[in-house]
Amino acid sequence: MEIRNKAQAGTMQSSDMMVFVEAADELIIEIDSTVFKQFEHLIRQRIEQQLKVLDVSRGRIRVSDRGALDYAIDARIETAVRRSQEG
Repeated sequence: MEIRNKAQAGTMQSSDMMVFVEAADELIIEIDSTVFKQFEHLIRQRIEQQLKVLDVSRGRIRVSDRGALDYAIDARIETAVRRSQEG
């Protein structure tokens, strides 16, 4: 799947995250998190895993995390990528 347009998903509430996606020539993942020091590597790993499931190899992915669990990360990434297909 290819990221075609700018899109977003999520909220800034506790235990959730905002995900912003847009087209790019390479895969860029930017993470801002309240638990960055402790869990950045796990958050990045989960994002990369979900992008692989969706067959996304290029795009700029920005996340603003407020302690989202794995299922929320997966859902927000998938929703943002699918929304980028619209319009």
